[in-house]
Amino acid sequence: MINHPAGPPARSRVDLDDGAPPRPGRSLAPLPARRRSRLRSHPRLARLTVLLAAFVCAACGLVYELELVALGDYLIGDAVTQTSVVLSVMVFAMGLGSLLAKRLTRQPATAFALVECALALTGGLSVLALYSCWAWIGRYQAAMVGLTCLIGILIGAEIPLLMTLIQRIRREDAGRAAADLFAADYVGALIGGLAFPFLILPGLGPGDGALVTGAVNAVAGAAVVLWLFREEPAPRIRLLLWGGCALVLALLAAAAAGSGAIERAARHALYGAQVRFAARSHSQEIVLTGPAEGPLRLYLNGRLTVCGPDEYRGNEALVHPAMAAGPDARVLLLGGGDGLALREVLRHRGVRSVRLVDADPELPRLARTDPGLAALTDHSLDDPRVHATAADPMAWLRGATTGGPYDVVLADLPAPADGGPVTFHSQEFYGLATRLLSPGGRVAVRAGGDPSGLWPIESGLRTAGLQTVPYAVQGSATASCRPDPPGAAQTFLLAAAARPPLTLAPDAPPPRALTPDALRGSATRLAALRPAHPPAALTLLGPR
Repeated sequence: MINHPAGPPARSRVDLDDGAPPRPGRSLAPLPARRRSRLRSHPRLARLTVLLAAFVCAACGLVYELELVALGDYLIGDAVTQTSVVLSVMVFAMGLGSLLAKRLTRQPATAFALVECALALTGGLSVLALYSCWAWIGRYQAAMVGLTCLIGILIGAEIPLLMTLIQRIRREDAGRAAADLFAADYVGALIGGLAFPFLILPGLGPGDGALVTGAVNAVAGAAVVLWLFREEPAPRIRLLLWGGCALVLALLAAAAAGSGAIERAARHALYGAQVRFAARSHSQEIVLTGPAEGPLRLYLNGRLTVCGPDEYRGNEALVHPAMAAGPDARVLLLGGGDGLALREVLRHRGVRSVRLVDADPELPRLARTDPGLAALTDHSLDDPRVHATAADPMAWLRGATTGGPYDVVLADLPAPADGGPVTFHSQEFYGLATRLLSPGGRVAVRAGGDPSGLWPIESGLRTAGLQTVPYAVQGSATASCRPDPPGAAQTFLLAAAARPPLTLAPDAPPPRALTPDALRGSATRLAALRPAHPPAALTLLGPR
């Protein structure tokens, strides 16, 4: 039995409205009587203002996170790795920030204003800072982890401080206050997560989007809370806080005004002075360099993919063996938005129609409008036999119900060994492509520069019911612009329901890099390297 003391129950000492300490030794700074009465006179409005600040700050925090993920995918590739690193580091740092915020709850409004100013400046400048590190220093991963950790710490400090501010306005059950605060936080994260891909990224891009988000963060976080609790800091401190908030907004505005110059300087450091075209589409960064008379260099997400004098090697090897192994009236080209593989397809007189499917509409547009690149492609994208579709190749294959069957399917997509996604070389992808083949139709795919990456791709084609022939062409597509390692070669796979012949067709000009004997010799050498127990096919759910 528990004995209760006689007399009225003791009053709780946790009365944040009156500035009473929540526990000995950790007291909150008491608010002046005039300010306490003002908060009490409109507690609902004050509380709603704090929740609104939590809503906006949560939206901004998630936008920073998504900006880092998107930029990492643009610059480095491998979206799964970039997303995993950013999310894991961010969540860990948020927990650390929450612990550190316990030391700041004595002056919660002042501390929150400082945290939001620091977060607005750090998050707003994050994209420009990381892009500069990637261009000039080259240590992008270390910079991304450090910046993600700093942003996460600042985001993690928000909730404890906001909880303290809400309790100052009106003392209530901690569970109810936490429920309202987390609801505002999660809804804000939802709005920020939806605004990023549909509004911020297409309308502003990563750099300007981060700067605008930082400005919103500074106004909604620091300014709103500092105004609502303006009696907490001393007059001199209050003036410094307002000045700091204004300075953050000025720095973000200056960065926005100079972001174009920063980006141009970074591209100059990366690509040289002769940048003909530079743009960031929804899926990649495209940079074309070189003088009007050539040679041209095409960079996708910072990786050199085309060097004018050498591009023909890989494109000829992908196209001509597949076109020579049977009928070629109807061709499906997956990827290849630069128009170079398409040029080789159209050199075959039997071609009646070509469906080109590329996820990025900006690259085919560049190949049509840039005089140098258009000349290099022989204006292939302007041929009336060509029908271009801007769509993700995997999604297009899954939804394709008309237009087939095709005599030849060419997958002009980067192999996983060269940094390409597994999606376009998975068993599921090849299964969908095989559905569109006509009787006797063939599939040709790029397998990359590393022969070890050839065999998982071959397993995927064989799992789709096709027989395969591996082959290679010596030299890379960028040898004149960047020296090749000794013995460099590009590998390919030709597949069909019956084992396809490896030859060249007489209805096209002779390729510069291929001969029938060289093709068959490379096939023999690669077949000798085939492992006795081939690796499993790549799948969307399988290990990477």
